[in-house]
Amino acid sequence: MILRRRSFGVVVFPGSNCDDDCRYVLEDVLKQKVRMVWHKERDLSDLEGVVLPGGFSYGDYLRCGAIARGSPVMKELVAFAKKGKPVIGICNGFQILLEAGLLPGAMLRNGTLRFICREVHLRVETSRTPFTKTLRQGEVLALPIAHNEGNYFADRSTLEAIQANHQIVFRYCDAAGETTEGSNPNGSLAHIAGLCNRQRNVLGMMPHPERASEPILGSADGRKIFESFLL
Repeated sequence: MILRRRSFGVVVFPGSNCDDDCRYVLEDVLKQKVRMVWHKERDLSDLEGVVLPGGFSYGDYLRCGAIARGSPVMKELVAFAKKGKPVIGICNGFQILLEAGLLPGAMLRNGTLRFICREVHLRVETSRTPFTKTLRQGEVLALPIAHNEGNYFADRSTLEAIQANHQIVFRYCDAAGETTEGSNPNGSLAHIAGLCNRQRNVLGMMPHPERASEPILGSADGRKIFESFLL
C-alpha cells in the first residue's frame, strides 16, 4: 500500500489529552508530516488536513466543546472546512465540531449518566468521505470509546435530513453488525457514532481510531480511517 505524504495539523486546546496520540499515529506509524497547532494560532494555510483530538477542552465547563468553539483557531478551521479540506473531530473534537456548527445536532450525557470507557463495534454506513473511502459499507470496526457525553441527539427534521443525505458515517452495532439495543453504549439517537457534513469533508466521531492503530493495542481498525485519506 502506497500512502501519500500529507501535512496534518493536530489542534491543542487547554485540556486536550489525545493530541499526542493522534500525532504518534500520523507521524510515527503512518510517516506523515504533523504540526501541533496551539488553539490561539490563526494560520492553517500550510495544512492539508486537521484533527481535533479528544480530551476535556477547558475542563468541559459549560457544555463540552462550548468554550473551545470560541478559540481563535476555530474561525480559521471553519474557513478551512468551507474550502473543502478534510477535518476530523474525535470525541471532544466531535463535540467541538457540533458547537461550532460544522456538524448538525448536539451531544447529551450518556444515557447511563456514567463515564464509559470500553471497546465497541461500529458499522460503516458510507464510504463517501475522505476518511472512509477505502472501507466497505457494512464493514464492522472495533474501536474504544471514553466519554461522558456521547449521546448524540438531533430534532426530527435534522435527523431526517442527515439520513436523506447519507451523512451518518458510523453506527454502534454488535460484532455481527446488528444495531441491537445492547450495542448502543450511550443511548445515541439512531445508534449514531459518527457523522459528516453535507459536503462530506468534515467527520465527527466519538470512538477513538488513534487508540486502535496497531495490533498491540488490541485492534488496528482505527488505522484504516487515517489511511483512507492518504491513498
